[in-house]
Amino acid sequence: MTALPTRPTSIAELRRVAQPPEVRSRANAEHWTASLYLRDVSPYLTWWLLKTSVTANGVTGLMILTGWATAAALLVPGIGGAMLALVLGQLQMLVDCCDGEVARWRGTSSPAGVFLDKVGHYSTEALIPLALGVRAAGWPFDVPADWLWTTLGTALALVIVLNKALNDMVHVARANAGLTRLEDKRGGATVPSGRLLSRLRSAARFVPFHRLYHSVELTMLAFVAALVGLVVGEPLADRVLVSLLLPLSVVALVGHFVAIMASKRVRS
Repeated sequence: MTALPTRPTSIAELRRVAQPPEVRSRANAEHWTASLYLRDVSPYLTWWLLKTSVTANGVTGLMILTGWATAAALLVPGIGGAMLALVLGQLQMLVDCCDGEVARWRGTSSPAGVFLDKVGHYSTEALIPLALGVRAAGWPFDVPADWLWTTLGTALALVIVLNKALNDMVHVARANAGLTRLEDKRGGATVPSGRLLSRLRSAARFVPFHRLYHSVELTMLAFVAALVGLVVGEPLADRVLVSLLLPLSVVALVGHFVAIMASKRVRS
């Protein structure tokens, strides 16, 4: 890819290069907050980043640190910690938009950048449920009674990471089988072949609990739980949240696995 001039001449030019249609139309790689408002805001931050010497991978590193800070914020008791995590979760997604925009403008997209992006999202979405477990246990811990909540948080983190890994397992399986890379678009190979599974997939759009396990949704739920905690008490609200998220995450994991096996994604 040919590198463009160091700086764009206008936001419109930056959008044209850094936000091509194939990026904006991605079905899975684009979070709904990106379509809602982040892609409208991100070029202004990218414009500023392009004035510095920071690389696209350096921006991804900032995204990783912001994600970790999001999880750490949940360790702050009360509504303040949940509100900080909510803001940082949105900031992480904003920076996540910018690293790709910097890479596309400078022509520096690389496997290392993709790898670092995966590290950022996997680690953040593992650390947040761990923090939710600690938050549900309260501080200081009553041993061994409060270990139940940290254990549930750890189990939730494991299920979330496994669920995320299923998508990457599909790409690895196809690559090892010599198949072409799947396009990131709705329909096509992602649709289950069975009629019942197709109907269940359609029904899930109306009750999309399987989408609750992204960092953005988790911080939103933590904030709602903190608001409820102002009335019923903080540990109780957090404990109910973790207790509900874990079984639903197992259902989402099993459903995701079945949907993959029933689709053309893993068929030659």
